[in-house]
Amino acid sequence: MSKIHVDFIRGKKVESTHQVKALVTNIDGKILLSTNNDNEFFFPRSSIKIFQAIPFAMSNAIKNYKLNNKHIALACASHKGEKIHIRELKKWISKINLKTKNLKCGIHGPLDKKASEKIIYSRKKFNELHNNCAGKHLAMLTSCLVNNQNINNYLDYNHIHQKNIRKVFNKFTETKLSKKNFSLDGCSAPQYSFKIKSISKALNNLIKSYKDCYDYSEEVKILINSVLENPEFIGGTGSFDTKVMKASKGKIFCKSGAEGVFLFIDIHNEISGVVKITDGNERAIPISILNIFKKLKVMTIVELNNLEKKEKFDLKNHAGRNIGHISLIMK
Repeated sequence: MSKIHVDFIRGKKVESTHQVKALVTNIDGKILLSTNNDNEFFFPRSSIKIFQAIPFAMSNAIKNYKLNNKHIALACASHKGEKIHIRELKKWISKINLKTKNLKCGIHGPLDKKASEKIIYSRKKFNELHNNCAGKHLAMLTSCLVNNQNINNYLDYNHIHQKNIRKVFNKFTETKLSKKNFSLDGCSAPQYSFKIKSISKALNNLIKSYKDCYDYSEEVKILINSVLENPEFIGGTGSFDTKVMKASKGKIFCKSGAEGVFLFIDIHNEISGVVKITDGNERAIPISILNIFKKLKVMTIVELNNLEKKEKFDLKNHAGRNIGHISLIMK
């Protein structure tokens, strides 16, 4: 068992501390690292979008509407609303002949600051495509269209598409979802709480599926390969999951989620990891993942060094003066 926490240090004093819950196992379920929170429930949030995209990949939507690998990657993404993302989302919604209002995800400005400011300065309005979950919603809608299902209530708990998503979760976690674990995500899609060990099981089965040793193999390979070929579409500029996949050169698939969640699978070494920052502060994720990767030799030293160079663990104020640093303690 390990205890992990991240300290934000101002001067020589700890100003803030973030506790870390983590479980890393190999493909056979052997525990490589655990903070002994394995049976605790948490909401994975956007980190589980690849599982939500499997029914979309199972349908004939990709072939029928001639969707490209960037569209497929966006189905699993929390995009930042950058130009490249919006361009592909516009192409996608045009292919299926729907309007932005058909997406029930709600509206927020691009997560990328520059992209958001550009729209504000041009006095244009944000729309549903700027929502970071737009790709997930387009995937749901496209699947419904090709299967002749109602698109007006596609987010309802009892809609056939949501039932299909729950079947996928049940299969990969090897448990049965209960309605008592049901809630709504920030984009109004169904969201569920799982035990940390259940998501760990799902990730290991995802590796097996990618290697033709589990169900949904064809769909999983399409989704993961599309993301690995287009890592800038899973998040975008500055997104840690995008950085990790680029640095690993296609060996690691990973996805972040709101409230300090990060999931990863190391396809080459056949291990997977679940990380949850207890207080939900996402700023503790990069140093946590880097140290877990170092401890378990998930990436090469060169790859880790390249990834670490893109993160800033020295703290500076608005005048650019050093005021402290970020530190991780693993016992």
